[in-house]
Amino acid sequence: MAKSTDTSSTPSDKSPKKAKKPNGFTNGIKQFIQVFQMTRKADPNSVWLMALVFLAVTGVSLLIGFLLDNWITGLLIGLPLGLLGAVFILSRRAERAAFSQIEGQPGAAGAALGTLRRGWIVAEEPVAVNRMQDVVFRAIGRPGVVLVTEGPSSRVRQLVDEERKRLTRILPNVPIHVIETGRDEGQTPLRGVAKAMQKLKPELSKVEVATVSKRIASLGPRLPIPKGIDPRRVRPDRRAMRGR
Repeated sequence: MAKSTDTSSTPSDKSPKKAKKPNGFTNGIKQFIQVFQMTRKADPNSVWLMALVFLAVTGVSLLIGFLLDNWITGLLIGLPLGLLGAVFILSRRAERAAFSQIEGQPGAAGAALGTLRRGWIVAEEPVAVNRMQDVVFRAIGRPGVVLVTEGPSSRVRQLVDEERKRLTRILPNVPIHVIETGRDEGQTPLRGVAKAMQKLKPELSKVEVATVSKRIASLGPRLPIPKGIDPRRVRPDRRAMRGR
């Protein structure tokens, strides 16, 4: 009588290999390459400027090393300082390149608000809009309520006045600031919006900021976003903003 062999319980020699997760260093290198490629495409001169800064800083450090009869130390100090200077130039140029990609698109002002640091409560959807797709975005922080407009000054003025009256009825003692984005006189470029807001003088405590946000939310649902305006799809590269 033939004996049957049971192989069902035999462990398989070929076990699936686990995929290696990329570490933080690898991700950082990839992000740096992406930022560099994006910046080089939008601003070719940035590559030459980075090289010039690197060579200048390294050369000065090396020269000081020769004068002190220790050029090796001068070189060892100059190389990382030169690299740091080049990365600084890249971060500044990358910020300009990132905003240049979204400038002029509907919802770009709302995307600029997305680069704010902690401490701000930003409404991702417009709080006021007209038929010409001029919009007003809102952010709440310690300086109070900030209305950020997108569109010509002559057209957004009515939107701002209506929103200001709407807010003043429930927030009579809360400061309301207005920042107009654009390239015209008196307007703020997109890349300067966050900086301009950070310069505003704090007037509220963190608890008061949360209270103001709740009161504004009690006004009711926001306006529907018109076709063609979706700030969630218009996002600058945050890594480029930070030079990563």
